[in-house]
Amino acid sequence: MEKIRVDKWLWTVRIFKSRSMATAACKANKVKIDEKPVKPSTLIKVGETINVRKNGFDLVFLVKGLLKSRVSATLAAECYQDLTPESELNKYKDWYIGKASAEKRAKGDGRPTKRDRRELEGYKEIQYFFDEDFDED
Repeated sequence: MEKIRVDKWLWTVRIFKSRSMATAACKANKVKIDEKPVKPSTLIKVGETINVRKNGFDLVFLVKGLLKSRVSATLAAECYQDLTPESELNKYKDWYIGKASAEKRAKGDGRPTKRDRRELEGYKEIQYFFDEDFDED
């Protein structure tokens, strides 16, 4: 196998959750090869660089291998090299801050009351404020 459709490759290496999402991204000009938008049916080969705009982030991948079907994430990671610039990775990390899971409560305590929730939010704001000051030093 020396060439494969770009939408299928993006799906097999798990850049997109479904092939239809990869196809839609290609049709919306969010997938580029050599700075040129590509159609979903465009054939790619090993060694090409693919630029993908996904969820507001500009991702860059070097094709290292071609797959004919979707495989596990560990096997898929061997088929590309992530060339995304450090600035984009930092942008993602900045966006991801604060997306942690909900607070844990003791079993049997039930849902937090309005007062409890306000106290938690106040604590979070204070903690965030101190974390920002600490990072600048």
